[in-house]
Amino acid sequence: MKKNLFIALEGIDGSGKSTQAKFLAANFEKEGHKVYLTCEPTDGPIGAMIRSIFNHKMEADHRVIAGLFVADRLEHLLNKTHGILKKLDEGFTVISDRYCFSSYAYQGVHMSLDWVIEANSLSAELLRPDLNIFIDVDPEISMVRLNKGRDSIELYETLENLKIVKDKYFEAFKKLNSKENIFITDGNYSPEVIAANIWKGVSQLL
Repeated sequence: MKKNLFIALEGIDGSGKSTQAKFLAANFEKEGHKVYLTCEPTDGPIGAMIRSIFNHKMEADHRVIAGLFVADRLEHLLNKTHGILKKLDEGFTVISDRYCFSSYAYQGVHMSLDWVIEANSLSAELLRPDLNIFIDVDPEISMVRLNKGRDSIELYETLENLKIVKDKYFEAFKKLNSKENIFITDGNYSPEVIAANIWKGVSQLL
C-alpha cells in the first residue's frame, strides 16, 4: 500500500464535494489510513474573513479576495499545529475540500488566469495533490441543490457565474495538465455511484 496521500476535491458550488470527502475518508480508513479532513476557506482568521465576504457581511474587491485566498492557503499548508504539511508528516492521508484549482477557476473569472496561477505558485510548489478530483456537475443541477433548504446564496453562487467557473476549471486543467494529476468524474449521478467512481480513480494510487 502506498504511503499517506494528499487528495484535493474540486468542483463548482453544489457539486457534492463535502459529501464525497466523507465517503472518501471512510474508504481510506477501511484501507488502514489515518485521515485528516480539511477545507478551504479554512476556519482560521483569514478564512473567516473570506467567509464573511461570501456571506455579504463584508465587501471586498475580487483582487482582494484572490489575495486573501493566497494567504489562507499558505496558512492552510504551513500552520505548525494543523497545517496540511504537518498532518502529512504525522502520517495522515489528507483530504481537502478545495485547493489551488478552486482559485484558478473562481478568481480566474475576474482576472487573468495566469496571474492567479502565479499568485498561488508558492503553494503549488510546496505541495501538489497526489490527485485532484473534479466532480463535474451541470450548473443547473448544482443551483437546485444550493437553493434547497438554504436561506441565502453566497457571493459566487449564481447560475451564470457557475457556468463560467466550470469553463475556467477546464481551461486551468488544460493549462496545467503536465504538472497536475487530475481525475474527472461525472457528478450527476447518485452520491453512492459518484463515490464508487472516485474510489476507482483513487485506488490506482494505492
